[in-house]
Amino acid sequence: METRVAVIGIIVEKLEYVSKLNSILHDYGNYIIGRMGIPYKEKDINIISVAVDAPQDIISALSGKLGAIDGISAKTAYSNK
Repeated sequence: METRVAVIGIIVEKLEYVSKLNSILHDYGNYIIGRMGIPYKEKDINIISVAVDAPQDIISALSGKLGAIDGISAKTAYSNK
């Protein structure tokens, strides 16, 4: 199956839901290339970027599940390759 490379940008505004976010990321761990998290204490948020290599439908499902969590926003940028 053909895969795409993408970056999912995540903003966490409610820290009480981080365990749910981490559980979902764990479920998709086979597709994750890497992850970087930055705590931004001045605004009381966390910024996370997750690089993935997966089929289009898997990336969409992951991004949708993350964005459906209360207090968490997720947007995806895709590579053209």
